[in-house]
Amino acid sequence: MQACNVGDDQIVIRKPDPADFETWRALWNRYNEFYGRFGDTALPEEITRTTWSRFFDPYEPMHAFVAEQAGQLVGLAHCLFHRSTIQLHPNCYLQDVFTLESGRGRGVARLLIEQVYAYANSHQIGRVYWQTHEANTSAMRLYDKVAEKSGFVVYRKLL
Repeated sequence: MQACNVGDDQIVIRKPDPADFETWRALWNRYNEFYGRFGDTALPEEITRTTWSRFFDPYEPMHAFVAEQAGQLVGLAHCLFHRSTIQLHPNCYLQDVFTLESGRGRGVARLLIEQVYAYANSHQIGRVYWQTHEANTSAMRLYDKVAEKSGFVVYRKLL
């Protein structure tokens, strides 16, 4: 657990508790809406519940952190560890970072990313990386300060 004062408010970064499901899901839904996954393209409930359960399964390589302020969840970060063909130690893929609008520009996302860095480092992970949409310019202003652009372009094909 990491705590930091941002202005007059204390932000606590911690692992989620099973009792956090409903408030985490509200953040998760807002995150998915931000990326256009709502209405007909919303994630099925099965994916949401399975994702949540993976965070508590010690055999899963998925991990989660939440940012709490004044007893309310205001942000989330999800990452997963995976092997690499070019290094001996695993990598950490930071798959999701999201903060409520009230937490943006106040250091919440930075704290979440720093917690992922610390967690990965404590597990001898050699690299943390992520991707974001090219239109997410406000997040990229932070990302440019806490990491370096790899120069790689992502290709994908849904099967």
